[in-house]
Amino acid sequence: MNHPRVHRQASVEMTVPFHDLDPMQVVWHGNHLKYFEAARQKLFDDSGVDLYRVAVDSGFLFPIVKTTVKYVHPLRFRDRIEVRAQLMDAQRRIVLRFEILRLEDGQVCARATSEQVAVRMEDQSLLFSIPKGIRAALLGGGEGGGPDG
Repeated sequence: MNHPRVHRQASVEMTVPFHDLDPMQVVWHGNHLKYFEAARQKLFDDSGVDLYRVAVDSGFLFPIVKTTVKYVHPLRFRDRIEVRAQLMDAQRRIVLRFEILRLEDGQVCARATSEQVAVRMEDQSLLFSIPKGIRAALLGGGEGGGPDG
């Protein structure tokens, strides 16, 4: 069986706050996206990629165009969790895979994937590959988060 290659990974630990709960006393499903975003940001930071600076300096945006989530086990107030992000691809689009684990017992609580594409801010045109410098930084073959170097 051919397993996809993980190019880079990062994780963050956090405690579920009260304000993320719904009336059933579990984390509202939409709040999982905040947790995934924290791990995504850590992965980009660890790669030296600052997508805000890229947008300001080079005019490239990286919108998320697809997210899928599988909710496996509920999260509750004060659960200590680890959110993992894994870079699966950064050629034509940035594909990340996520997992939320409860630290107390290792229970997987959610799994997700997301896809981001590169868009030229000036004319909102879609690029058919991730700019070279960002691709190299994410895949481990270069420095910085500039679009071309």
